[in-house]
Amino acid sequence: MKLFPYGHATHPQWRMAAGLVLAQLRAQMALPGYADAPTLALLYITDHYAGQAQDILDFLGAELPEITDWAGTVGVGIASNNVEYFDEPALAVMLCGLPSDQYRVFSGVSPLPPPGASHFKAHTALVHADPGTPDVAELIDEMAQRTGSGYVFGGLASSRGNAIQFALSGSGNVKGQGAASGVFRGGLSGVAFAQGAALMSRVTQGCQPITGEHEITACDANVVTELDGRNALDVMLADLGVSLDKPRDALEKMRTTLVGLRSPGAGLQDGRIQRPGQFGADVLVRHIIGLDPARSGIAIADAPSVGMKLAFCERNAAAARADLVRICAEIREELEPEEVTLEVASALRGTQADSAPHPARRIAGAIYISCAGRGGPHFGAPSAELQIVRRALGDVPLVGFFAGGEIARHHLYGYTGVLTVFTAPVDRP
Repeated sequence: MKLFPYGHATHPQWRMAAGLVLAQLRAQMALPGYADAPTLALLYITDHYAGQAQDILDFLGAELPEITDWAGTVGVGIASNNVEYFDEPALAVMLCGLPSDQYRVFSGVSPLPPPGASHFKAHTALVHADPGTPDVAELIDEMAQRTGSGYVFGGLASSRGNAIQFALSGSGNVKGQGAASGVFRGGLSGVAFAQGAALMSRVTQGCQPITGEHEITACDANVVTELDGRNALDVMLADLGVSLDKPRDALEKMRTTLVGLRSPGAGLQDGRIQRPGQFGADVLVRHIIGLDPARSGIAIADAPSVGMKLAFCERNAAAARADLVRICAEIREELEPEEVTLEVASALRGTQADSAPHPARRIAGAIYISCAGRGGPHFGAPSAELQIVRRALGDVPLVGFFAGGEIARHHLYGYTGVLTVFTAPVDRP
C-alpha cells in the first residue's frame, strides 16, 4: 500500500487555505511513493470555517473529481503531521488509497446497514458525531454492534458554532431521499471499513489516578452514594485530604478532580490496570458535576452501576505525554519487521531517516483524534502533542481533529487521544 497524500494549511480566507492544500496533494500524488488514484478523502476544518463548510466541500470536490467519497467534521482545532491548528482558521485533507470495495461512507441519509443486510461487511468504522444528539453514547454502542470487530473510533464534533459533519458517497443516496449535499448536522456519520482495509488503533489516557480504586456499592441514577460500603462523599474527602470544615480549600481541590470508571473485570486482560498510577483503555473519565450532602453522595456525568470500579483522578500532562509515547511505540514496534536487512535497518534507525515514511514500517496513513482539552498549551507548547506523535511514530501522513469527546471501542471517552493507522501487508519473498 502506498502512502496517503495529505495536506494542511491555515489562512483567513478558506479559498487560499484550500488552494495550499490542493497544491500539497497534487505534488504528493505525482511522487512514486504516494497513492495516485485515491477515491476516499477525509476532510477536517476548524470552526472558523464552519459557516463555509458547503462551499469548501463543493470547491474541493470540483478540484478533485477523482475523489468520489468524502467524510470528516469540524473541531475547535485540527491536527496533521507534526502540527496542530488550534483556535485559528485551517483545514486538513488526507486522500486514502483504499480499494473502493473496502469502505463505505455512511450518514443519516445513507445509514450503515445491520450485519447481514448487505454484501458489504463492516469490520470497523471511523465515526463522527454531533455532541447535541440525544443518547449519543447509546448510538455509538449500536454502531459498534454493526461492525464485525465491535470496535469503532472517532470523536464528537467540537465547535463554537455549527457542529457540522461531512459525508458524501459516490455510491449514491438512499432511494427517495433526494440528492445529499454532503454537509450534515446531528446524528452520526463516517466511514465503515471492511476487514481488508487493515487498521490498528490505540487509546491514550490523559488523566492520572490520585487514589486507589473503590467499588461502587450503592448508587441512584448519576449519584454515587456508597463506595466500599461507606458514604461516597466521606471516601472522596478522605482520598483528597480535604474537609468540608474548610469549604474553600475543599472546593478548590474538587474542581480539578474527576473520576475514572471501569466495569468489573474490564481491562484486566492487558495488565495495564494493575500498574500503579496508570489507567487502562477501559477506564472512562467523567466529571464530578455536584455533591449531594443529604445522601453523602457524589453526582457524576454518567450513570454508573453497582459493582463498577471508581478512582479519583486529575489531568496530568506528564502522564499524558508518557502514555502517548507508549501507544506510538507499541504501534511502531508491532509494524516494523522482526528481521530486516542492514540497509533497511540503517534507514529506519538513522539519525535523520529515523522518522522518514519507510515502506518497512507499513504505515500508509494515520488519524489522530484528541480531546479539545488536550490541545493548545496543555502539552507545554503549540503543536507539542503532534510533535510527540511524529517523533514516536515517524513522519507519516496524518490528519485529525480536537474533539468534544473521543470514540474508541464502543465507548465515549474524555481527555484521551485515539490514534489509528492504516497498515499495509508484509511483503514476503
